[in-house]
Amino acid sequence: MPSTQVEVRRTYAPETEAAILDAVHESLVAAFAIPVEDKHVRLVVHEPHRFAVPPTLSSPEAYTLVVVDCFAGRSVDAKRALYREVSRRLGVLGIPADHITVIVRDIETTNWGIRGGQAACDVDLGFDVNV
Repeated sequence: MPSTQVEVRRTYAPETEAAILDAVHESLVAAFAIPVEDKHVRLVVHEPHRFAVPPTLSSPEAYTLVVVDCFAGRSVDAKRALYREVSRRLGVLGIPADHITVIVRDIETTNWGIRGGQAACDVDLGFDVNV
């Protein structure tokens, strides 16, 4: 059950915002083998002056940061697949691959409370995090 935040430096039409969220979620489903219904993705839109990026970017307004907080256990290959999937799927929406950063933060299940205040390590998640 990754919790994912997508941060951008410009506003998009509502349908494009939804497409960005869907693209990131579909990337997680493909790379991390999470259930399709396990969707926890949010979009934060920053004013450009509040979100500094390298001045060398050709389209700084398109810079996109994706931060995935997830249960520890995913392999390096699964993470590589995630990076590729996110870049490919956001690329279809016009976001250049070299303007996308993906950060994966592994969190032990003992440090994640779910389902009415239970530690995730005490719950049958219904999927394997060791992919």
